Amino acid sequence: LWQHSSPASLIVPLDVHVYDQAKALGLTKRRSKDLKTAMEITDAFREIWPDDPCLGDFALFGSGIDNA
Repeated sequence: LWQHSSPASLIVPLDVHVYDQAKALGLTKRRSKDLKTAMEITDAFREIWPDDPCLGDFALFGSGIDNA
């Protein structure tokens, strides 16, 4: 399955920890935790990591857990 998927086309998985950290960092201004918000965060990461925007997910998640 993953052999036919490009990391560049993935969307950052959105949970409360990722959302809170992304909001604090200004990666999103949206209040809804929905697909549109996940896309906005992914697009912000795509500017840094165009080949794999999900690389930022673990950092946001870990920081959200540490600061919960």
